[in-house]
Amino acid sequence: MAAAQFPAVTVEPFGDSAVMVTVPHPDPVVRRTAIVDFRERFLAHRPPGMVDVVSGLESLLVEYDPLATAPQHVEYAIRLLAGRMPAEQRSARARTALRFAIPVVFDEETGPDLRSVAEEVGLAPAEVVDAIAESTFTISLLGAAMAPMMDGLQVPRPVRRRAEPRTDVAPGAIMIAGTNAIIQPFPGPTGWRVVGRTPHTIVDISRPDPVSFGTGDIVRFVPVTRDEAAALDAGFLTPEEVRV
Repeated sequence: MAAAQFPAVTVEPFGDSAVMVTVPHPDPVVRRTAIVDFRERFLAHRPPGMVDVVSGLESLLVEYDPLATAPQHVEYAIRLLAGRMPAEQRSARARTALRFAIPVVFDEETGPDLRSVAEEVGLAPAEVVDAIAESTFTISLLGAAMAPMMDGLQVPRPVRRRAEPRTDVAPGAIMIAGTNAIIQPFPGPTGWRVVGRTPHTIVDISRPDPVSFGTGDIVRFVPVTRDEAAALDAGFLTPEEVRV
């Protein structure tokens, strides 16, 4: 993507009180980088009538109050913000990527979907763990509740989501879908496949900086046993503890 130009965005209706924003570009890296840039721009200059913003890997769902604004006004605001995305703002936000090595317990209790994932991709459960450990993940965006959504899973084929979402997944759960991974920051539902859990707290809203990671950071998952995880006395995930 040229540094001086922000790509055009596509704005499509999504129900009667939301629009879906995407970036029509053949390069997935450009699409993902641009939608993250736009999300930050949109949140910093949120137009009136907006209710919520839900991040996807290559999309942004903008929910609005139809009693407070109209879809054409929402679309106009989105296109205006995208067209005014200054190159100098993007370069000012540039940061040196951190590298994280995150300990993870992979077993039937922490990873209830590990066996079914293995059957789906034609590997043994231990081989799935090895594939996850050998993958290098890049944080593409911070999703709901600042959950890090990552690219880079190296398995024989993309992993399908669950047909029936789980209703209550524990914090620290390592989840995969497609060729992506995400870490569950708080208890909650998910349709992603749960394959393990880290003992670290990855989001702490009581801290001035509730997360230590950001987009572009590099993550590796390091398999550990339950005893090794307990011996870590793991607390809030910080770069000093896990930088490699």
